[in-house]
Amino acid sequence: MFSARGPGFRALAVGHAASVAGDTLVTLGLAGTLFFQVPSAEARSNVALYLLITIAPFAVLGPVLGRLFARYPGTYRTGFVVGSAARVVVAVAMLVVGLNTLWLYPLAFALMVFSRVQGISRSSLLPLVIDRPVELVSANARLARLGVLAGAAVVPIGGPLVGVVGAWTALALGAFFFVWATYAGIAMPGGRSIAKAPRRVGRTPIPRGVRLARSATAGVRLLNGFLVLLVAFAFRDADAAVAEFGTLIGAAGTGFFLAAIVSPVMERRLREEPMVVAALSVEAAAAFIAGQSFGLVAAASLAAAAGFAWGTAKFGFDALLQSTLAPQDRGAAFVSSETTFQVAWVVGAIIPVVLTIPVTAGLAGAGVFALFSQVVYISALLVPLAKIRRDQAAEDSARPL
Repeated sequence: MFSARGPGFRALAVGHAASVAGDTLVTLGLAGTLFFQVPSAEARSNVALYLLITIAPFAVLGPVLGRLFARYPGTYRTGFVVGSAARVVVAVAMLVVGLNTLWLYPLAFALMVFSRVQGISRSSLLPLVIDRPVELVSANARLARLGVLAGAAVVPIGGPLVGVVGAWTALALGAFFFVWATYAGIAMPGGRSIAKAPRRVGRTPIPRGVRLARSATAGVRLLNGFLVLLVAFAFRDADAAVAEFGTLIGAAGTGFFLAAIVSPVMERRLREEPMVVAALSVEAAAAFIAGQSFGLVAAASLAAAAGFAWGTAKFGFDALLQSTLAPQDRGAAFVSSETTFQVAWVVGAIIPVVLTIPVTAGLAGAGVFALFSQVVYISALLVPLAKIRRDQAAEDSARPL
């Protein structure tokens, strides 16, 4: 799986897998501190603060990184290496200061900043390291499968370590994987082919089709954030066991993994835009069905559907952006898109955190929102087609008989 598309893709895939494994372990180390070991009201405050912190990296990073990638497009590999190496330093700093101090939040902020640097650099590098750039959905999906497998592989190790020894063990192991990701990044191509491209100053122009797909994909991401927190607090308020939360997380990962398997098949039969429409349809149907009889099985099915929908939409959008924009434009465009998606996720997630919403009402509202987003997106796609037909009809009527 690592070497299917040449040595450049192999290095990128190894770095991505190691990075996801490290992020998963750090999340395991932080989960108890923020959510499980505190009263419900305090958990809501902790989660709300954490959600606001997740937006901050993009507010700080977006303008700077976007201009940097636009002006120096050959720095994609450097961004990958720096993002990985800096997380080694942050994870070690967390080990030194501990998880029960006020330093936790600024260090978590730094971890997210460098995680985004690495992720955006990875997406920008992908079309440059595969042998056949036309297979972008397949390549994105292959990376996603590797990420899910890497995360799933470390959970049975990190979970018991956190429970028996302490959260610091997960951080230490996470730092090891970040070192591995750094080494893999150094082995990747340096982007010489785009380093020679003309430097761009100012905003990167993004075609209308990509902007529409970005908005629709952001709708999928907003629903994911809303559904994750709605279900999480519904289970927490019902004093659900940690194992049930683990079931939901596993179901979401399974859905995302299935999307990584199905998306390459869809790519051979559909354009990227219908993949985003399909994602909204899946999410709407899952929300309506889960609302009829909510419980662990329904929640797990909903989590799997949400993971599948997000994977399908994201793979399609990434491929559309990668195939539409020139290499020197991708970095800044990915910065803008990732910022939009993260803000959408936080907006959706913050609603059930600050408002106590009955789970059945929340699921019904999510289904309606998904259907509405689908209709708006399809209508916007059809507008240019209608205009082309009107112009063609006017041109035909103006011709002499």
